[in-house]
Amino acid sequence: MTSETITAESAGTWHLGDLPVRRVGFGAMRLTGSAAFHLGTPSDRARSLAVLRRAVELGVNHIDTAAFYFSSLRSANELINSALAPYADDLVIATKVGPYRDWSGEWGTSARPEDLRAHVEENLRQLGRDHLDVVYLRRMRQDSVAEHFGALAELRAAGLIRHLGLSGVEPRHLAEAQAIAPVVSVQNRYGLGFHDPATDALLAQCRAQGIAFVPFYAIAGEAGPRGAGTDHEEEVRAVARAHGASSAQVRIAWTLHQDPHVLAVPGTGDPDHLAENVAAGALRLTGADLARLDGARTG
Repeated sequence: MTSETITAESAGTWHLGDLPVRRVGFGAMRLTGSAAFHLGTPSDRARSLAVLRRAVELGVNHIDTAAFYFSSLRSANELINSALAPYADDLVIATKVGPYRDWSGEWGTSARPEDLRAHVEENLRQLGRDHLDVVYLRRMRQDSVAEHFGALAELRAAGLIRHLGLSGVEPRHLAEAQAIAPVVSVQNRYGLGFHDPATDALLAQCRAQGIAFVPFYAIAGEAGPRGAGTDHEEEVRAVARAHGASSAQVRIAWTLHQDPHVLAVPGTGDPDHLAENVAAGALRLTGADLARLDGARTG
């Protein structure tokens, strides 16, 4: 399929609270280098800036980022600020708080509830914003999210955050958070190459309540932060050949076909891959395609 002339509008739209976003967005994690976070070779700055600007030109208006996305030379938030500020009125930037990395890139102790204001303010500073559109609480193994989510709800009431989301949670955590403040989106690991019954239940819970579900590692599958996955590759390639598409496009399209409330935020530092990822929003899989892929996933 031809990628260059296809924009993010082809994927349709969903809402994060009152904010309309196209269902194919952009994940900023891989902007900083050849591998996630501080691993690998730092990215070429000019190329990363060009990718961000091209994403917006292609109609992307939902960017997923975090202050802890940085390599030895690059910060994803700083790149976003440099490339896109002053921001378009319809651009939605979502970020995550909870995990912590020190200046050297090493992971530190995850945030306590009282630490979250500093996490939010660091994202505000790096992005050059006076408020954050969406902030996810990334659960870091704690049994209850009530205290942490309550701290973010206070920052939302103070006007620093517009909408709240959850990441890395189970269905019970969503119910727990909703008793405190509205949840507009949930971000969990999910994709053709990763099958977890608890996440399937959470997906259904979000569907029933009209909450956006934003998978991460949808292309990577079992490979996670290491890059694109190869699980079920025989079936994926067969479907890709039938549509003149790439394997990555099939994986993104499969994700989007799960339900209109499911969004995609594939990340890349490569302009060609960016166009390919955005074009996946126009790929319409058949019932036979989906049956073949679903069978491989659950088999």
